[in-house]
Amino acid sequence: MSGNDRLPAEERRKWILDKLKSLGVPMTGKELGELTNVSRQVIVGDITLLKAKEEPIIATSQGYLYLSEQNGPNKIEKTFVCKHASEKTEDELNIMVDHGLTVKDVRIEHPVYGDLSASIMVSNRQEVKDFIRRIDIANAVYLSKLAEGGIHMHTVLSDNEKQIADAEQALKNAGILLE
Repeated sequence: MSGNDRLPAEERRKWILDKLKSLGVPMTGKELGELTNVSRQVIVGDITLLKAKEEPIIATSQGYLYLSEQNGPNKIEKTFVCKHASEKTEDELNIMVDHGLTVKDVRIEHPVYGDLSASIMVSNRQEVKDFIRRIDIANAVYLSKLAEGGIHMHTVLSDNEKQIADAEQALKNAGILLE
């Protein structure tokens, strides 16, 4: 798109969908808004409508991501149950990404709300650092702090079982994996 061109809503949503599909990496609402000459809030509404049409778009800590084959079915998925102090969150995530894993989400069982989850989608140390920085800037609380006893789960994606086994052993060695 260029200049001050504004697409009609349906065309804009198709453009957003095509853009997210072709990228394969997250893109923020602000970036999408700038490219389509609308506000970030308009993009949030567009994404909500696309999700309602069952498009596999998730909101990650880096932006919106279209879940394609490359980050889905061909990957091995595993859930780790963890417990540690908040100060160890960066170490925990770095252990997983250092072993070639993508940390897809964090999930907890909240005493009032039940199951809560948040998409993380980090796969390298820079993404972990950016995630931690955004938590700090927002003065946000880690989801694990809302869980009884700090027990939380991470869904991870991997190319092979060895990466998962090695990460699992490293998390055990660090005293983070709950057994």
